[in-house]
Amino acid sequence: MKLLPNGLIYGVEHIGSPNFDDRPSNTDIEVIIVHSISLPEGIYGGNEIQDLFCNQLDHSAHPSFEDLVGLKVSAHFLIRRTGRLIQFVAVDKRAWHAGKSFCLGRERVNDFSIGIELEGCDGDTFENEQYARLDGLIDLLVSEFPAVSRNNIFGHSEIAPDRKTDPGPYFDWGRVRPRRI
Repeated sequence: MKLLPNGLIYGVEHIGSPNFDDRPSNTDIEVIIVHSISLPEGIYGGNEIQDLFCNQLDHSAHPSFEDLVGLKVSAHFLIRRTGRLIQFVAVDKRAWHAGKSFCLGRERVNDFSIGIELEGCDGDTFENEQYARLDGLIDLLVSEFPAVSRNNIFGHSEIAPDRKTDPGPYFDWGRVRPRRI
């Protein structure tokens, strides 16, 4: 993998989401936020996640989708259960993944973060292929952005604990960041 000047990663599938905007000027990327998502919850392999990120989700396809009407969200990346990596937003742009959040003593975490979604949910473990792809992606991002390190990887639940639980209790943090005391 190689980061191109346009913020896209060479050799990765790109599906453009309209749900992004410019980062505030003079804002460095400092953290990586790990999420998990499945639509419907616990169901894997369909196109519903990419449809959500591209504002094309059929809200009548499942009762749980009714809560998503009007929601405009995205992430920079999605890692499927198979390890397939999809990029939705260029890394130099602000994806809309963190919502109301707090990290490194600041609010508006989308401003200074890269969001990575793993196809999964709180009640399931993640696949070795996902960890392998995540590890490679983190290596690339750490090499490209000096303020990012493996110490600056957080779960959505850590930056929005009152609202979010992902990536959940089965995510193995020891595979992506140093142990925190």
